[in-house]
Amino acid sequence: MRYRTLVVLYSISLAALLLTGCSATTASNPQTAPQIVVQPANQAVTAGHSASFSVTATGTPSLSYQWNKNGTAVSGATSSTYTTPPTTSADNGATFDVVVSNAKGSVTSATATLTVTSASAVTITTTSLPNGTVQTAYSATLQATGGTAPYTWSVGSGSLPAALTLSPSGTISGTPTTAGSSAFTIQVADSAGNKASTGFSITINSSSGGTMPAFGHVFIVLGENDGYSGTYNSSNMPYLTSLANKYGLSTKYWADTHPSIGNYEALTAGQIFTNTDSDTPSSLPLSSDNIAAEVEKAGKTWKDYVETGGSGASVQGCSALNNGTYYVRHDPLQYFTNINKANIVCFSQFATDLANNALPNLSWLSPNGCDDAHDCSIGTFDKWLQTELGPLLASSYFQAGGDGLLIITFDEGSGSPDCSTTTVGQGCGGQVETVMISAVSKMGYQSVAGDPANYNNTYDEASILRTIADALGVKTSGLGGASTRVPMADFFQ
Repeated sequence: MRYRTLVVLYSISLAALLLTGCSATTASNPQTAPQIVVQPANQAVTAGHSASFSVTATGTPSLSYQWNKNGTAVSGATSSTYTTPPTTSADNGATFDVVVSNAKGSVTSATATLTVTSASAVTITTTSLPNGTVQTAYSATLQATGGTAPYTWSVGSGSLPAALTLSPSGTISGTPTTAGSSAFTIQVADSAGNKASTGFSITINSSSGGTMPAFGHVFIVLGENDGYSGTYNSSNMPYLTSLANKYGLSTKYWADTHPSIGNYEALTAGQIFTNTDSDTPSSLPLSSDNIAAEVEKAGKTWKDYVETGGSGASVQGCSALNNGTYYVRHDPLQYFTNINKANIVCFSQFATDLANNALPNLSWLSPNGCDDAHDCSIGTFDKWLQTELGPLLASSYFQAGGDGLLIITFDEGSGSPDCSTTTVGQGCGGQVETVMISAVSKMGYQSVAGDPANYNNTYDEASILRTIADALGVKTSGLGGASTRVPMADFFQ
């Protein structure tokens, strides 16, 4: 009997102990109803922008939230912060509060007021659009100010020229297919619903390449093996970049092939005869038509100014053989047998002819393999351009009334497509920088035009050849791909 009493007493003591423990726990962690510590604050925004309200509350977790606008619950607004949709003028004066709840109760915050001020009127600042030509890529970007960005653009009335489209972001682009004038209205709407419209017109000319102005003196020089993205705006080529930005830059020019030699052939004859860089004038004599031959037939003059020898312009000479850093494959006129080779002269003659105002109608400038960036840096080529061409651009040939045209380009770059071919117009040589300089240039012009017969509507070496031929008024029927190219006339006034 005594043992049974002990068990009963032990059970009663254990129950009392457990009861005491529970009471102690509850007493030390009491549940509390929500209390708001930081109330929502008034907000002021411009129409089209969102406002954000927040609250800070304490209480036994977990807390729930429900925001109200003008006394009505806002669907989905169930966190401690609420951000409104983009506001309109109708939201001005709206009030917002939040109910915070938990298992012990709920509390409603103070009311915050939203002030919405009207945005300034949206205005189209573009006053006119450039004209275009059939089969030449067109691009123009509309601009607006005021209101609340972003803007959405659309055609209000009338229609754009055939094959041109207007993107919601305000860019008119495409390759027009039909000549004629089109009148239309452009409308812009801002994010607050404000709108503005303006009338425009675009005239599409029937000449796909435009008309090349006549030039008395054309100069061309090439750099080596550097793509567009590596040269334009490069900190290593400040001089060339300054010329591109001041005069004219082709943003859609692709070289024709890889490696070097085929690109030089396309620039002089409109054809690619070989892709073997080891070919020399002895192993590959050419009798095909070429730009120098056509210049001679027209009774005009040309010279190939050749820089050979060691690194830099201080060591000069002229030869049809590889000599030091001179590479004959970079000097295409050396290969042709049907032209007067006496016109291939040492580069030092260039400064003399410039000083004597005795430059020929066509000047082919051939820097050596260091100065053209083949063996040395693009910075070396840039300094060479400034040293050798700076005096030319300061001369009367390139001042107001001057008849000079200077073309600076590269033989090949990298990028897609990247291939070897003997067909011009495939873009296999990669995108390269091409700069057009003259006294009649559209200053600061960036060309997005191309040739419809060419890869992806781009310009290429045959386009440059056609440009040189048309500039000097010589025939193009025998110049391969150049015979069907359009000249790069969009660069000029």
